[in-house]
Amino acid sequence: MAKTLLQMAGADPAPAALSAGVLILIDMQNEYFDGPLALPGAAKAAEAAAGLLARARKLGTPVIHIRHRGREGGAFDPGAPRFQIHDSLAPAAGETVIDKGLPNAFAGTSLADELAAHPDKPLIVCGFMTHLCVSATVRSAIDHGRFSTVISDATATRDLPDATDPARIVTADAVHLATLSALADRFAVVAPASAIQD
Repeated sequence: MAKTLLQMAGADPAPAALSAGVLILIDMQNEYFDGPLALPGAAKAAEAAAGLLARARKLGTPVIHIRHRGREGGAFDPGAPRFQIHDSLAPAAGETVIDKGLPNAFAGTSLADELAAHPDKPLIVCGFMTHLCVSATVRSAIDHGRFSTVISDATATRDLPDATDPARIVTADAVHLATLSALADRFAVVAPASAIQD
């Protein structure tokens, strides 16, 4: 039976409790709902993330929204509506919003400094896309001394061409599952929103 490196090391398999962590919502922007990069699972993932966000607010859990800033005229154009965070997850007054220009939300941003105000708290991560900005950020979090819980049903991605045969497609579900499995090997606990305790 296959085991993750975390299982082999005897790590605690329990996801972080919402009251004990920092909720990070990555790139939950209109671009992924109705722009050129619209994801097949965006609406369902946003619904799960919105439930966690509402709970986090009641608990007083720190919330950080990450927003990808693209170039004018392209994806995530900061002057276009698709740059904005989706209405269902819009930041509330006092919640931190950090713009980034690279997949890794720590790269060239204030994220590490913002997290320094919440020492030793694990990250609870939702967002888009699973294989790109979520994965890059969760992997980098280890370098910053933070372990993550990734919410499996509050993340989503898209179909990709098979790198070994561009005529074939790797479905969004397959990319999502493979990415979550890779993260769960060493970088994160992966759990659905329903498994996150207050």
